[in-house]
Amino acid sequence: MAVLSSTLTSSLTSGRTRWIAPAAVGVATAAATTYTGVLDPNTSHAFPLCPLKAVTGLDCPACGSLRAVHSLCHLDIAGAADHNLLFVLAAPFIVAAWAYWMAKSLGWRVPPITLPRYLGQVLIFVAIAFAVVRNLPIPGHAFLDSSIV
Repeated sequence: MAVLSSTLTSSLTSGRTRWIAPAAVGVATAAATTYTGVLDPNTSHAFPLCPLKAVTGLDCPACGSLRAVHSLCHLDIAGAADHNLLFVLAAPFIVAAWAYWMAKSLGWRVPPITLPRYLGQVLIFVAIAFAVVRNLPIPGHAFLDSSIV
């Protein structure tokens, strides 16, 4: 069994098939985005509720992301930012990271990117800070919550 697993792993990571993983992620993301663009998460019950929001009523850092994707599919950037500003700001970086991964897996010559070691900790801090701030009852920043417009 270990030999079969090793053979399968080495064949999937060989030079000819390295593009399969980023391509599969791209196809799955495109399908999910299309689904979310067609069905409106504001009105459809085809989408799950955030467990944190359902239990506590608080917005997690990802709350409103499905509605933001729907708004982005309809080129409503302001509406998307109103649902989840953090997601809208992160989306271009997510797409760029996927494009970089795909280009590297296809063997294209891309410049190496070195990210700071502490970047993961910074991103976690930003997500937690966003979740805290968007749930504070401070007048004038209601645009940060994920409420339906």
